[in-house]
Amino acid sequence: MQREKNNIFSGIDLWLVLFFILLVFLGWLNIYAASTSEEHYEILDFNARYGKQLIWIALTIPLIIVVLFIETRFYEQFATIFFIIGILTLLGLFFFGKNINGAKSWYAIGGFTIQPTEFAKAFTALAVAKLLSDKSFTFKPFKNHIKAFFIILLPAFLITLQPDPGSALVYFSFLFVFYREGLPLYYFIIGGLSILIFLLTLKLGIIGIIPMMIYITLGVFGVIFGYLSIYKSNILKKAWLQLLTCLVIISGYIFSVNYIFNSIFQQRHRDRFNIILGKTTDTQGIGYNTNQAIQTIASGGITGKGYLEGDRTQGKFVPEQDTDYIFSTVGEEWGFIGSIVVILLFIALMLRIIHIAERQKSTFSRVYGYGIATIFFFHFMVNIGMVIGLLPTIGIPLPFFSYGGSSLWGFTLLLFIFIRLDANRSYEW
Repeated sequence: MQREKNNIFSGIDLWLVLFFILLVFLGWLNIYAASTSEEHYEILDFNARYGKQLIWIALTIPLIIVVLFIETRFYEQFATIFFIIGILTLLGLFFFGKNINGAKSWYAIGGFTIQPTEFAKAFTALAVAKLLSDKSFTFKPFKNHIKAFFIILLPAFLITLQPDPGSALVYFSFLFVFYREGLPLYYFIIGGLSILIFLLTLKLGIIGIIPMMIYITLGVFGVIFGYLSIYKSNILKKAWLQLLTCLVIISGYIFSVNYIFNSIFQQRHRDRFNIILGKTTDTQGIGYNTNQAIQTIASGGITGKGYLEGDRTQGKFVPEQDTDYIFSTVGEEWGFIGSIVVILLFIALMLRIIHIAERQKSTFSRVYGYGIATIFFFHFMVNIGMVIGLLPTIGIPLPFFSYGGSSLWGFTLLLFIFIRLDANRSYEW
């Protein structure tokens, strides 16, 4: 099926467009429910947040048209330029950014604010796709590992300095894209073990964690040594050296955890980790938002209280309910059933993206597709996990639901660039 040159809508995936429309519509309904009040209840009240969100939704239409109008080769050829622009906008925040809630993450333009972090995700996804689609690129030489990690670590580093560590974590979702394209599995094993050891050290303390790690390490290497002594005794001496090195590295890492936690993390981050780990209980201080969100969701029961009937939502029990905690509105007013429907819509969107990415004949399009799928998944998983108390509060939006023009435009840009790339494919149904 060839794309008609004079029709920018030819060949676009209607399922992705449908999921987009449904999620944006449902998102706005919940923003209206969370931000309406006796002073602001008219749908076209542009002084209220739901009214401003309507403006941003309307402005997605020309954005989508521009994205679909541009030829796919343009995105690939200028991916590096887009990435540089994204980095420059992040750097500019340190000089011209507006400080909101202790972070310089926004540019103030008239009565609106723009958060370049949301657009940098799309530019980074394009840069990653550009690098990994190079015919000479493979993950075999280690220098290519450095190139790939540089692309995601540079924006993550600049965003962390704002400081906005929650948004910076999103860039590590590209590791799954790297793995799909050949990154060795040991990166994930090392990363997973590092996180596990970090949390266990915070939970158990150094005295409690070191014996456990020694026993586990000796057990694993005991199995390896048993195999080597029988089948490959000639490399047994080297294995003993590797065991000693491994124990030294793990011990050093364990002893550094307290320094990292107490000297690098900010107090609010330490408080949130302590709550998640069960070391402290704080339902009135740092844990207030999450506690109220959990109660609000629980009060919705199976079927919910009905749209605009959520007394906790209308009573503004949950701070930031129309942004980071928007899912609590879904839980109260639409109940368990409505929450499951929203979750299934997100899952359907991500599975559809992955399905389409796999059918691409262009490596660039496939890698970009996987990039945006992992970004959506990270936001979806962390935001909802945060609201229901399973993950620490790090403050990232729920795609298409949370209030904010930058967030809406950023996710729209991510999705419709992929829709445009897919529309240019050549395949058999």
